[in-house]
Amino acid sequence: MIAASPVMLPYATLIPLQRPGPVSLSQQVTTAFIHLIQQGLLPAGAKLPGTRTLAGLLGLHRQTVVVAFDELEAQGWIRQVASTGALVSSRIPVVQAVALPAGPARRLAPRAGFTYESVPTYVTTIRNPHLPLVLNAGTPDSRIAPLASLARKYRAFCQRPGHRQALGYADANGSLALRQQLAQYLQRTRGLPAQVENVFVTRGSSMSVYLLLRLLLRVGNTVIVGERSYHGADHAFSQQGARLERVRVDGQGLCVEEVEAVCRRQAVRLLYLTPHHHYPTTVTLSAERRMRLLQLAEQYDFIILEDDYDYDFHYDSAPILPLASADRGGRVLYLGSLSKVLAPAFRVGYVVAPADIIEELGRLRRHIDHQGDTILEQGIAELFAEGEMTAHLKRARKIYQQRRDLFCGLLRQQLSPWLSFDEPAGGMAAWVRFADEVDLPELSRRCRQRGLGIGDGQLFRAPAETRASHLRLGFASLNPEELRQSVTILRQALSGL
Repeated sequence: MIAASPVMLPYATLIPLQRPGPVSLSQQVTTAFIHLIQQGLLPAGAKLPGTRTLAGLLGLHRQTVVVAFDELEAQGWIRQVASTGALVSSRIPVVQAVALPAGPARRLAPRAGFTYESVPTYVTTIRNPHLPLVLNAGTPDSRIAPLASLARKYRAFCQRPGHRQALGYADANGSLALRQQLAQYLQRTRGLPAQVENVFVTRGSSMSVYLLLRLLLRVGNTVIVGERSYHGADHAFSQQGARLERVRVDGQGLCVEEVEAVCRRQAVRLLYLTPHHHYPTTVTLSAERRMRLLQLAEQYDFIILEDDYDYDFHYDSAPILPLASADRGGRVLYLGSLSKVLAPAFRVGYVVAPADIIEELGRLRRHIDHQGDTILEQGIAELFAEGEMTAHLKRARKIYQQRRDLFCGLLRQQLSPWLSFDEPAGGMAAWVRFADEVDLPELSRRCRQRGLGIGDGQLFRAPAETRASHLRLGFASLNPEELRQSVTILRQALSGL
């Protein structure tokens, strides 16, 4: 039932504002209200104070509150009714043996002389390093990354007095300096209450996933993933002996009703999701579904593995806060990657988790990799400390948004007879559905002949589909002229089918 009058909490106390601060006042108000809703202090249907009243309570300009309320509405936390005011969304869940030959060997044997179990092939997205143009599944443009600054940091670190000690064995959990900078950055941008002891630095997100699954999964455990999901994670789950249960993904993300149905049927160990920009479809998990997943994790005792691979690149509104920012039960393990910020060659990722999990990851890592690239991690930490990483992210976000707008415009103008898509709110790729008459493997072959690399769609085919019909077409790694050339080649190849 909708409250007849506003819920008058001590907002001046509950919404502490940092003036000045690294985050705008309107975003501070937005984040504070999200936390109040997540904590149950503002239940579904609760009426909020008017913007003028709240501005007076907080000592803010009314327009600052208006901007915050508009953002809350855009993210699905509240709704604003002209005659009633602002109300908490009613959809938010309630928070409750051959002889040896003589003489020396001329060469190694062509095959091993013993039996072993072959490792299944890990199929990856399109890789055509010798083609001039590639519409990949979504990678950054290394040409705009601060590589010169990073190289200077790397060189300077090696030349510092007393560097011998710094070049020795280090903490398996990662560079202390980088962990400190990441903790601060994640607090500021994602609302994650992470401290140094909660951050573990890895050689990229694939290593993060492998270590966590090695620690937490056993053969036969059930893992819930999307009907379409990140193939790298699916492969890792299967390699660990897990049984995958797939649920639908619609316009609001993972379908939580199907998640709950699986939980009712069997014990679930882990749920994997990419909530901010779902891989591969790019949709964003809605606010009410985020809250409900946290409730289900508590109710049915499972782990949430939140892979936030491209949080930093969101264009149409402020990014929705991660599930990990609202986790009170220690059930959400949060993954991020700086490889998507700099370039894939720089293998730096991180895990944010309770301190005991971080320590266990350190023990496990020592079996395969005593430590990460200490010098690289130190260099990145210094770029964070000096503000250059933040400046790069701001610049890259603007560039990638411009490329998204151009690419999506070109697709609509030139290729609409053959494909359809929804413009992605963020990320580095568009999720494209091709018409039934388009043979994607043949299209991929024709594009390759013309110097353009695209996938054949097999990697993104849902289990129930008999043929591939979807592709992720990445726009971030190509400049405007390269994007125009790529769309021209696509049009030529499609016209010849």
